[in-house]
Amino acid sequence: MTTPSSNTSADLASFIEEAIGDADLRIDHEFGHGFVRLKTSEAEKRQAAQDIRSSEDVVIEMLRNARDAGAKNIFFATQRSANVRSIVVIDDGCGIPEDMHERVFEPRVTSKLDTANMDRWGLHGRGMALYSIQVNARSAEVLDSAPEQGSVLRVIVDMEHLTEKKDQSTFPHFEMAEDATLAMRGPKNILRTAAEFALEHRDAVNVYCGTATEIAAALAAFGAATVSPAARAFASSRTDAKPVQRLAFAADPTDFSHLAEGIGLELSPRSARRIMDGQIAPPATLMERIKGAMPHRASSASKHNARQRRAPSPCKLARQDITAFTEDVAAAFNEIAQKYFLEADVEVTARVTDGVLRVDIPLVEER
Repeated sequence: MTTPSSNTSADLASFIEEAIGDADLRIDHEFGHGFVRLKTSEAEKRQAAQDIRSSEDVVIEMLRNARDAGAKNIFFATQRSANVRSIVVIDDGCGIPEDMHERVFEPRVTSKLDTANMDRWGLHGRGMALYSIQVNARSAEVLDSAPEQGSVLRVIVDMEHLTEKKDQSTFPHFEMAEDATLAMRGPKNILRTAAEFALEHRDAVNVYCGTATEIAAALAAFGAATVSPAARAFASSRTDAKPVQRLAFAADPTDFSHLAEGIGLELSPRSARRIMDGQIAPPATLMERIKGAMPHRASSASKHNARQRRAPSPCKLARQDITAFTEDVAAAFNEIAQKYFLEADVEVTARVTDGVLRVDIPLVEER
């Protein structure tokens, strides 16, 4: 039964909340470390501009989450096997306390009570992004995180439930619009989604995107550049290393593979050896790739020089050099074969024709 006094109390609380927006009246529960569960009414005010309907939606929400955690470097690895896509985001942000690793996926739980971000994708900070991802994905988990140590989040997407663009290999390109501005073009796939994010935050965040092997190479290089050789020599330093630096402490390829698996990157010891030997170079940041994709107006001198270039002259290569070259190409092709489920044991041929070295690699699907 509702009494006049209870109505008066409810009206008073509502008036106070609308008048002063007191934080306590927006919070359902406080967990500590800055994490809270918002009241339903507050979460509804922060509704996002989109729901999780595709792999691309998962990617942008995870990138925004890392940005809001104060990350300066985000390493984003994704691979698809049949109808399952793995998405791993490793960042150097503020991190998540261990007792919040599962709770951050609960509805209305956020650490951004007073710092919600409004960007081109909507309002971020209502405590529903990670919850929405978990509800729509096969699994979503914090693999590794601690305060001031950064975070590792992995999401496994079932493609029968969430869709994505069919063309996931095309990197966006740029066209000159009528107003002389550059416009990003191409399928709105995962690469373009991440590229748009990197371009939007080019002055604040470095974003690396690639396969598990490519991102492992990027993390190894980042760790080597940010951890001194003396620190890497002591085992105690390894236990305290941030996930973004941990691969720099690997003692051998097997150890490298094991450390990578701990942060959601599955790769073989053979790939680990190639990374440690410098045979697999780390990928460029997305902004570096974007700059390379932007059109450049050629000067008159450059056009003149291009017209003056001579056609390639006939050249013969020694058979032993061509054989050694094809062996190197075959070894490099093995990485692509694993990624696209192709037979790696195929005959690679190379020949010189009209001053051009031509390489042929049959693409045969695994049986």
